Amino acid sequence: MTNQELIAYAKEGMKRAYTPYSGFQVGAALLGKSGKVYLGCNIENASYGATNCAERTAIFKAVSEGEQEFEAIAVVCSEGTKAYPCGICLQVMSEFFPEGRIVLEDHTGVETFCVKELLPSAFQLKH
Repeated sequence: MTNQELIAYAKEGMKRAYTPYSGFQVGAALLGKSGKVYLGCNIENASYGATNCAERTAIFKAVSEGEQEFEAIAVVCSEGTKAYPCGICLQVMSEFFPEGRIVLEDHTGVETFCVKELLPSAFQLKH
């Protein structure tokens, strides 16, 4: 799947965002190794700590449906700027696809990063 196709899915996810407090909508599209795409959106709550980011919504949705291996995630926001994942989302991504790509878009175009590139010192499971 191309980066542009994945971004288009993320824009669909963004339409579902629940943001009555900030108005800042974020959408994510997670590409599973199976080829299935899982959409996510940010979901706000009056108790801000209960808010969930679009990236984690997509990942948790995929895992709850039985998929645990991923290739890429696209993230877009209503501001039209690059919506870099927060540290918590990056940590969750590092658990499931540390070598995966993160696709971001703004008015200048598309930029791609590796999860490890944005969170080089993630917590890791010790064996």
